[in-house]
Amino acid sequence: MDNILNITDSIFYVGLNDRDTHLFENMWPLPKGVTYNSYIIKDEKNVLFDTVKATKTHLFIEKINNILEGKKLDYLVINHMEPDHSGSISDILRAYPDIKIVGNKKTFEFLKALYGIESNLYEVKDGDEIDLGKHKLKFYMTPMVHWPETMMTYEETEKILFAGDAFGGFGTLDGGVFDDEVDIEYYENEIRRYYSNIVGKFGPMVQRAMKKLSGLEVKIIASTHGPVWRTNPGRIISLYDKWSKYETEEGVVIAYGSMYGNTEKMADYIARCLSDEGIKNIRVMNSSEVHESFIINEIWRFKGVLFGTNTYNNGIFPRMENLLINLEHKGIKNRVFGVFGTYGWSGGGVKGIVEYIKKNKWEMVCDPVEVQFSAHEEHYEKLRTLAKEMAKRVKEN
Repeated sequence: MDNILNITDSIFYVGLNDRDTHLFENMWPLPKGVTYNSYIIKDEKNVLFDTVKATKTHLFIEKINNILEGKKLDYLVINHMEPDHSGSISDILRAYPDIKIVGNKKTFEFLKALYGIESNLYEVKDGDEIDLGKHKLKFYMTPMVHWPETMMTYEETEKILFAGDAFGGFGTLDGGVFDDEVDIEYYENEIRRYYSNIVGKFGPMVQRAMKKLSGLEVKIIASTHGPVWRTNPGRIISLYDKWSKYETEEGVVIAYGSMYGNTEKMADYIARCLSDEGIKNIRVMNSSEVHESFIINEIWRFKGVLFGTNTYNNGIFPRMENLLINLEHKGIKNRVFGVFGTYGWSGGGVKGIVEYIKKNKWEMVCDPVEVQFSAHEEHYEKLRTLAKEMAKRVKEN
């Protein structure tokens, strides 16, 4: 029999770890896996919040049966329709044919399109409530955090926010499930990587949702990924507020592409100069070795960003260009930028990055530094100036 994990006396965790999937959304690396969190409230009416990826359905239903001990499920609340949370809905319907599926109009549009399900539907709107007996659920529509149908459910008796993907992150829960049981610094970093790459584009929508929920007393945050926040839910709320406002910390990310080490040498020299200027948080990241999601994660944290590139086919080094495309899609704001790099005969790499910066109306701290093949003594003063100007702007944060 699987371990039964209580969140409170009558609320249970039925989530599962996924250590088999290597790329989340087939894009984002999962070096330490991911969880699909789901929850049950046992009351006069029993309710399940969200499901799990289809590959985990058998274990999921086994967990549910262990907790319900022969009793039926009355409601399935769908806070988010993405398949890693909706993948087991059809199997839940087969196991509990009388269950009512709770969602909003957009939820049911997606439910039909994904799984052909059109029956057993219980539509809710903003502010609607469902009485379970001792517990009462209230529904809040939070569109584009991070899909159009997303909503959150507040349990009014024990003051738990079932938040869908909001406040969640990468990483399996290896023993500990609650924020006070795990290395929270590790999870906060992976929550920021999740936020910056998946939710970050929708910062204004996140702010709108947080304002809508600001009057609630929240004792526990139960997301669909990552730890359950029972000891310090205010911590993750504060971080989400900061990230969705594009606020920064003092520090510089140097992201570069280098075919034969010459641009890399410039990156390391700039990093040393930044340290001489008193900058302690410096991240030097090779775009050919570090997946862009980790680079974007650091850029979401720090104010200063330096891009280095060699010229490739008269343009930006492809790995660096891919990073720039993704940053542009995320709508990054409130950073300061600098550019350096190399060329062989025609140039184009540095120019291409500068054009990206201008197109997005990002601020450059000074003119770019570009050298033919490799930097020599006369170029190092320009690199030192670039570092000084960047340090000056970053310290103004």
